[in-house]
Amino acid sequence: MRLHPGEIEATGWRVVPLADVVTSLRAASPGVAGRPRVIAIDGRGGAGKTTLADRLRDAVPNSAVVHTDDVAWNHACFDWGPLLAGHVLQPLHRGEPVDYRPDAWITHGRPGSITVPAGLDFVWVEGTGVIREELARWLDASIYLQGDLDDQDRLLLARDGDSPEHREHVANWMREELPFLRREQPWSRATLLAAGPPRIAHDPQTSVVIAPPAGR
Repeated sequence: MRLHPGEIEATGWRVVPLADVVTSLRAASPGVAGRPRVIAIDGRGGAGKTTLADRLRDAVPNSAVVHTDDVAWNHACFDWGPLLAGHVLQPLHRGEPVDYRPDAWITHGRPGSITVPAGLDFVWVEGTGVIREELARWLDASIYLQGDLDDQDRLLLARDGDSPEHREHVANWMREELPFLRREQPWSRATLLAAGPPRIAHDPQTSVVIAPPAGR
């Protein structure tokens, strides 16, 4: 399996029901009251972050998904931590609703806003780079999707195409992604690892393939 420099391949992969994943994340964040648990879901493009977040939202009543791509839109590839913390994560920790319209949305005429109602049990925050040191205090638990980088590249190519514009975007992205991941190593910070994409047969609607982070 081809992984990022410094990333250790996990072992002990097993299929577990989505409900058991939620139980593990709840147990990893005891004492949360008066606000939702905030769970980060990280991994490269093509790993399946959005799909997993959507399935967890569907499996857990009274939960919602926040996409870091919405915070980062027309702002930066990775330099969006303060925006996410100040306008989304901190209000959630205060038990408040979120209604955030980033400046880039206003500048570029994107309608709507990032909204999360108050009173939820879980908020799933998904996106490449969300498991990072500067956000650690605002995250109750996390999942990192580990997978073969070649597999993820093929999935991205199938999803986004291979136009000159897309190749330029990928090249610009990788110039920032590689040093960021080398510094932050989100796989070592995560509560759980999930296979992305999984190589073990399972029903993705009801279960997920997980492993403990290497070294734990």
